[in-house]
Order: sequence, then C-alpha cells, then structure tokens
Amino acid sequence: MEQRYSNLLDEALGLDQTIEPWPLRGRIVAIEDQVETSGSFVLHHLLKRALSPNSSNVSIFIAFSQSFSHYDRVLRKLGCNLVTQRDNKRFFFLNMLKLQCPGGDGGITPEGGLIALYGKIHETISVLPEISRKNVTIIIDDLSLMEVAANGSSDYVLNFLHYCRTLTSEFDCSLVTLNHEDIYASADRPTFLLQMEYLADILIKAEPLATGLATDVHGQLTVMNKGINYGQDSSRNKISNFHFKVKENIVECFYPGSRG
Repeated sequence: MEQRYSNLLDEALGLDQTIEPWPLRGRIVAIEDQVETSGSFVLHHLLKRALSPNSSNVSIFIAFSQSFSHYDRVLRKLGCNLVTQRDNKRFFFLNMLKLQCPGGDGGITPEGGLIALYGKIHETISVLPEISRKNVTIIIDDLSLMEVAANGSSDYVLNFLHYCRTLTSEFDCSLVTLNHEDIYASADRPTFLLQMEYLADILIKAEPLATGLATDVHGQLTVMNKGINYGQDSSRNKISNFHFKVKENIVECFYPGSRG
C-alpha cells in the first residue's frame, strides 16, 4: 500500500525510476507550505528516500525547527532509523535550535553563524568518501526560522542559500528547503519567496483544498519539476497536482475524485 500511494509523489519528483545515482543530484528542491497545511511530510519522505538501503546517499540535515529526537521518532514510523544512519556516517545532524535568539549573543550574522554553518557543511562533504561525496542531500528545516535566527534578515538567508547553491555545482549535491508561504504580512509576494522559486529546480506547494476542510483529504500538492528530459534533446516543465492525506506512518497521494 505504501508503494502504491507514494508513487504519485515519487513520479512527480523523478524518484520512481532509480535510486542510484540519486535522481535529485545537483538539483534544488523548494517546499512551500502554509500554517494550516504542513508540507513537512514531503521533507520526511525525501529524507527517507535519500537514506534508502540501496543507495550510497548521505544527508546533512540543518534543523532550525525540531530536535534530533523528533525527526528520529517520525522517521522510525516510516521505517528509517536515524540513529543507525548517523552511526553509519550517512546522516549528519546540525542542531541550530540554539541560534534562534535574534538580538542575542547567539544570533546569526553574516560574519558569524551563517558563514560558520556553511563552513561546517563544506567540511562535512569534503571528508566523505568519493562515492558518497557525489550523492549528498542537504536539507534545511526551515527557512523561516533561519530568518528569525538571522535577526529577521532575509538577505543573509539568501546569501547563505547562494553559497549552498555553489555546493550543488562543486559536489553535485542536492539542496532541499522548507518554508512557510503565508507567514509574511505583505500582500505582495516577498522577494525572498520569489528568489527561492527562481532558484528551485523543483517547486513543491502544499496547500489547503480550494473547497475547504475535508475529513478524508488534508490538502493538495502541486509539484513543478523544471527541465524534465524527454528524449535526448528536449526538456520541459512537468506540473503535477494531487491530493494527500497524512497518516501516522504513511502519506496517501491520489488524484482528485479517484477515491470513492
């Protein structure tokens, strides 16, 4: 059942064909959700797929939102043991919770926290075995809290993301970010969100249903996968849209009207 329900999301992300080499290698995946419709399950799904037993992928997880024990508990329900993956040097957890103190001594500044964080990521990748160095997934949860830790400066966060983008070129790694689209007060879409959507090779939006709340549907996903190859010389954007329902140890994805 898990395989059947996860197929729509995997197909939209290009993960349904192969795990090795990692299909998201060298790509940026931006997940945008809303307060009432969390997209964290997509992040958890990508982490689980990246740490598949059949791959040599390594994940560097930058946590501004939750502690290690939270993610370990969630991933165990999905059949993935983060403690084991950490011990096997396939999962590196960078706890950034202590940096959520704008205006305090620990607040991130361009000269301090963000540069040090980028240096830690670069160092972690550099010392990996060559086979793993080309299969690294960097995950950030989440950008809104990184901005809080950066004393509210979206420019600092954007600069950091541009630094991380160079890693996708230097090491061919992938970058996955989560952000909340509806927390910004301005009626116009902030430059920060527009920049992220521009940088992203894959944009995933988790939104509430247009028809309102429903007991058997938690929301809808829209996945724009840019530059999908069709043959040797052609590529185009692929847009997928489907509903989802989050359960304790599985997420069901299905087309509207496909369940009676």
